[in-house]
Amino acid sequence: MSDQQQAFLVKANGFVFTLTESDMAQADIVAEANHVYHLIYQHQSVNGKVLDASPDHKTMQVEVHGNTHDVNIKDSLDQMLDSMGYSAAGSKHIKEVKAPMPGLVLSVSVEAGQQVQEGDRLLILEAMKMENSIMIHAAATIKSVLVKAGQAVDKGQVLVVLE
Repeated sequence: MSDQQQAFLVKANGFVFTLTESDMAQADIVAEANHVYHLIYQHQSVNGKVLDASPDHKTMQVEVHGNTHDVNIKDSLDQMLDSMGYSAAGSKHIKEVKAPMPGLVLSVSVEAGQQVQEGDRLLILEAMKMENSIMIHAAATIKSVLVKAGQAVDKGQVLVVLE
C-alpha cells in the first residue's frame, strides 16, 4: 500500500483549502434529521444543513450559522483532469487537450478542421515505455494540432486546440 494520502481540494465561497484523508479521519460527523449535520473538528463544534447537493458535479450548498456557502470538492483525479484541460463533471467546454505526462508523440490521428466524436483517438503518446492513447471525451472540431510524430512533450503542454 502507498503511504501517500489522497488530498481533496475544497472551494467554499472564494476560499480554497486542502483536506487529507487523515484530516477527515479526525472529524466527527453525525447526521441528524432533515439534512442537518453536527461536526466536531479540532475541538470546534458546528451544526450545518445541506440545502442542495449534486454528487455528479461534486458540489453542495450548505448553511452554517445562518450563512449559505457554495462548496466544491475535487479529488486527485478531478485535479489531474483540470490540469489537463478537462473537467471531470463535464460542465465546461474543453478548448485544449494537454499532455497528461511528459513523453514522445508516436503518432497523430487528427488534423485541423476534422470533426471528432467522443472516444476518438487524437494521438499516441509514449511515456515510461508505454503507449498511451489520448482520446477525446466529447464531440468537437479540431482547430489546430500543435505537435507532430517524433516530438517530445512536457506534462501539461497543449497538444490539440479545439473549436
